[in-house]
Amino acid sequence: MSIPVIILICTFAIIIVTLLVLILKAFIAPQKIEAIPKMLKQGKTQGAIKIAKQIIAKNPKNYKAHYYLGKSYSKDNKSELALMEYKLVNDNAVFGVNLNELEFRKEYTQMLMKHNQSAEALKNYILLTRLEPKNPENYYNCGHLYEENNRYDIALGFMQKTIALDKRHSKAHAEIGLMLYRMKQFNEARKEIDIALKLSPDTYSSYYYLGKIQKDSKDIPAAIKSFEKAQRDPEVKQKAVIEHGACYMLIGRYDNAIIDFQRAIDLDKENLKSETLYAHYFIAACYEKIRKIDKAIEHWEHIYKRNKSFRDVSAKLAEYRDLQANDYLKDYLTCSNEEFTLVCKNATEKGLKFQILNIEQTKWGCQLQAVERSSESWMSVRKQVIFIRFYREPEPLEESVIHESLDKMKSLNSVKGYLFSSSGFSNGARRFAENRPVELIDKEKLEKILSAAGSK
Repeated sequence: MSIPVIILICTFAIIIVTLLVLILKAFIAPQKIEAIPKMLKQGKTQGAIKIAKQIIAKNPKNYKAHYYLGKSYSKDNKSELALMEYKLVNDNAVFGVNLNELEFRKEYTQMLMKHNQSAEALKNYILLTRLEPKNPENYYNCGHLYEENNRYDIALGFMQKTIALDKRHSKAHAEIGLMLYRMKQFNEARKEIDIALKLSPDTYSSYYYLGKIQKDSKDIPAAIKSFEKAQRDPEVKQKAVIEHGACYMLIGRYDNAIIDFQRAIDLDKENLKSETLYAHYFIAACYEKIRKIDKAIEHWEHIYKRNKSFRDVSAKLAEYRDLQANDYLKDYLTCSNEEFTLVCKNATEKGLKFQILNIEQTKWGCQLQAVERSSESWMSVRKQVIFIRFYREPEPLEESVIHESLDKMKSLNSVKGYLFSSSGFSNGARRFAENRPVELIDKEKLEKILSAAGSK
């Protein structure tokens, strides 16, 4: 047999073997991929993951395999890996008989919601309203997400569509009630909430919306009771606990509020929910109010690691950064009310060089009357009385504080006033104080005076 013939035979043999391998792969791969759903039902997640990875290794563009890999990761409580696979499918797959879009979208939106990607979840819920137009839950979920983004006009339309498809959808009635309340349609709002509770008294999420209305109406005792009932619904439990704590915060019961906010934090085992950031934020505000600044900083730092632009957290951290370097300012902000009076007395006598006539503790800080010190006895010479206030409120002081201080100065016949604030003053307060007998002293000047006064 000649060499060319041998080469030709070998070439044909290679082609035939290659074709057989391709045919075998095409035959075996579907068998393997179709085995994954059955394995997942049997709880064999590791086996399902292994098969899906093998198929993807051979064909990275097999998006059905990527879908099943994401599904397997989800079953194995590896939600971040699952989300990556679902996103890959969403961005690249062509849906059809081989890959059911409706089934995929339902799972994908749940995964997005779990990871607080509400904007992307909303896009998918809108797609679901087109894929499954008779399902009221799709419209409800769209409305709920628009409502959370304060787009009440659009949210209301989706909720009304929900009711059109299911007149007994109690959750939609409850959310419509809350939106109508925010639109100042109070009577209609309460009617919707009453319908929701009448349709389903055991749908405890309705009490969450009732509590929101009661809280906004300043009926705090009623709101507290409603939020307690709402906590029986697992879907709104964390939010209800946070609102329960917010009610206590509004009436100054910070210890009770802290307990609630810590409960809300503990409810999020995976530390993924956006509501958890709010719980950290509010608990920090409570600790700030009761002068436990170190604890407040811990919670602000936790928030900053997850979301650097969350509310005013970066500003709060910057505001209190000096605590580590300035022990006097730290004492001023964190000491007890009784110790704070001594700090202010020391700052007045040693820092400002004034002689104190009287001093009193207040809910916001400390108030003093003083005169300039001289070698002569202040009693022998009539001196002008100076009015001094030390504030350690967590928020910048507003114009109303300046008004009230000037009125107090007038009643005490004080000719000059000094207002100290560790958190500064609003622009309105600064403008109002111009050309008036009161000097506003912010944190920077306060630090210098405290340092000059030394320890109490």
